[in-house]
Amino acid sequence: MNKILLVEDNEMLQEILAERLCLRNFDVVIANNGQLAVELVQKESPDLILMDMSLPVMDGWEATRRIKSNPETAHIPIIALTAHALSGDREKALEAGCDDYETKPVNFPQLLEKIKQYLLDHQ
Repeated sequence: MNKILLVEDNEMLQEILAERLCLRNFDVVIANNGQLAVELVQKESPDLILMDMSLPVMDGWEATRRIKSNPETAHIPIIALTAHALSGDREKALEAGCDDYETKPVNFPQLLEKIKQYLLDHQ
């Protein structure tokens, strides 16, 4: 069973995404801020990270940079989940180290396809 670290501070979105992912046989670990995400990556060794970029304590940009700068966790694919849909935001997410980018509201079938592709590519 693949493990996904869901980093999201909106409780309603956390519940919806976690439930939908669990129904598709993913093990979901939740962090509600970037600092906790960086800590949980070490403890949980997720196969993939869904990273909100606007987070309390430490934002998703910084959390992504820290995860990708650590040789032990740099290989983990990170998909940015963000309401930032302005021109340049996708590039900013990729520059921070995200492997892909998905805007909110989340198109779940599209997100699921991206998750499956990254998990296949990293087996």
